[in-house]
Amino acid sequence: MTEQHQEYDDNLTAVLEAVWGEGFMSPGGVAEVDNYLQGINLEGLSVLDIGCGLGGVDLHLLKQHKAARVTGIDIDASLIERCNDLAKRHQIQAQTEFICVEPGPLAFADGSFDIVTSKDSIIHIADKHALAADIFRVLKPGGWFVASDWMAGYDGEPSADMQAYLTAEGLDFGLASLDGYEDALSKAGFTEIALVDRNHWYRQQARTEREQLKTEIYDNLRAKIDTDFLASQIEVWDKMIIVLDQGELRPGHLRGRKPDTISV
Repeated sequence: MTEQHQEYDDNLTAVLEAVWGEGFMSPGGVAEVDNYLQGINLEGLSVLDIGCGLGGVDLHLLKQHKAARVTGIDIDASLIERCNDLAKRHQIQAQTEFICVEPGPLAFADGSFDIVTSKDSIIHIADKHALAADIFRVLKPGGWFVASDWMAGYDGEPSADMQAYLTAEGLDFGLASLDGYEDALSKAGFTEIALVDRNHWYRQQARTEREQLKTEIYDNLRAKIDTDFLASQIEVWDKMIIVLDQGELRPGHLRGRKPDTISV
């Protein structure tokens, strides 16, 4: 029997979708997906989405990037149900599979996918080196890992401000730095590694989101969601902006390619 994991309840997902768009639980929506996929052709390819959330990424990969098939995995059964509902509404069931998984190694054969992606979900996986090695394993030769994630701009223990933000989020985060990700990808065997720091962009964007949360988003949601919860989410944004400004929280993009041939 699969253990039940739920960090994102209906109230929280409603707020996140109101901020970032239908099917999205992290910044930038489809525009940010297009940004981190720039230069990668998905047409006719098989894709694994780690931490598929509400399924917005997967719908976009199929409809706009012409992927042949997307497999989405998540540890939260309620999110998988939401993904299946999205697939039915948009009639993409034949091209998708959404699987509720246990935390741990990817349960796929070697060389199963052309592309592995993740949008701001692998923050929940603490061991980045084991993750990178596992992604490398399930990729076909020549395949790409392309993703975005939240990254740490500090070494050692978080500051009091950062800890206050993490506590306010109330989520299970395993932050790593850009350098940490580069080391993990390199040691796994990836080449053509590229990392992009998106802190400057999101520092500005987060302020816009906070103001929207206080005005139109607040007005739209208050009939459906407890106002105390909405106030707590505005407080999360307040704390997040502090650590974004201090450089301790750094959104970013990462990619690496599995070579066509592997030296033994």
